[in-house]
Amino acid sequence: MFDRIFKFFSSLRLTVVCLGLAVILVFAGTLAQVDEGLYAGQARWFRSFFIWWGPHGAGWKVPFFPGGYLLGTVLLANLLAAHFKRFQLSWKKLGINVTHAGIILLLVGQLATDMLSRETQMGFAEGETKSYSESGMKNELVFITDAATPDKEEVISIPASFLKKQPEISDTRLPVKVRVKEFVANCNIRQRAPMLDKNPPPATQGVGLRATILPEPESKEPDKVNLPSAVIELVGVQGSLGTWLVSPWLGPQELQVGNKTWRIALRGERHYLPYTVKLLKATHEVYPGTDIPKNFQSRVQIENSKKGENREVDIYMNNPLRYEGQTFYQYQMGPSDYDPNRASNLQVVKNPTWITPYVGCSMVAGGMAIQFLMHLVGFISKRRAK
Repeated sequence: MFDRIFKFFSSLRLTVVCLGLAVILVFAGTLAQVDEGLYAGQARWFRSFFIWWGPHGAGWKVPFFPGGYLLGTVLLANLLAAHFKRFQLSWKKLGINVTHAGIILLLVGQLATDMLSRETQMGFAEGETKSYSESGMKNELVFITDAATPDKEEVISIPASFLKKQPEISDTRLPVKVRVKEFVANCNIRQRAPMLDKNPPPATQGVGLRATILPEPESKEPDKVNLPSAVIELVGVQGSLGTWLVSPWLGPQELQVGNKTWRIALRGERHYLPYTVKLLKATHEVYPGTDIPKNFQSRVQIENSKKGENREVDIYMNNPLRYEGQTFYQYQMGPSDYDPNRASNLQVVKNPTWITPYVGCSMVAGGMAIQFLMHLVGFISKRRAK
């Protein structure tokens, strides 16, 4: 049985089938991104083991095509099995072995990049200091209170994905139970108009008493952010504390639980840094008479008390800052609630395996060059001998 399995995974036919399926997957997945959106399309077609399909409105789905993770895993197993089956430790096979090792590194590195990389944003105005970046794709429901240490906060976070799936969320660390009454993936929120809004307000507590939710279609464009909202009921030890409307459109709202004051908010998922970044100056220059960017530049101050470091750095297009495993790119100038001439938005990328594509491609190119040169030298030597 083991010999049959090993023979199957080391088969050249399996390689051809996987490569053919990969071509179909790339073609279909690229077209699907037009309707499904860039990130949703990538997650469904390339960052999955199976692609699922079901009739519109049905509650069931079936796998109908292998996803990118499955094809990549099978190709990796095929390459390893074929390599061990035909492996020869000799100088004549040096180029082939190096090339295979480079391809293996590319496959493993791409999987590690998908699993470990993270992209967030850091938007701030001149003079503002931040020690965190926020996700533009993921949100979180947070409960915040003052910690025992001065200038510190205790933050309990619930991923927004939980609000979609679980009708009730409870945990010993939470001050209350959370019952999800309604969740909207994308919306706009405005103040209630007495003559226009005859229906009851969406919540019985907080700003929800004076707000109206306007659901909108979920955006699939990569440069637009979906702003969700949720109506939640908070239940304490003494019973219900009413229903609350939370959304990134709204700020934190105060909640009294016993003798402790909490602030609740639905916001972009935050990733905290062990240092601070302060925007000293934002330079926003365009070509005269156009909106074409000429120079987007941010001068920031990095302060890391643990390392005793305090320095200023310029970040501009094609000149990112690499610091403590993070890469800061100049993303855009000025979020909508800031003056665009005095604000900046940085793209913060964490990718521990960023070097693997460079090493893998170098190994493949080097292995092919070695194999070609060895054959060339052998061919020339035979010609001279004749």
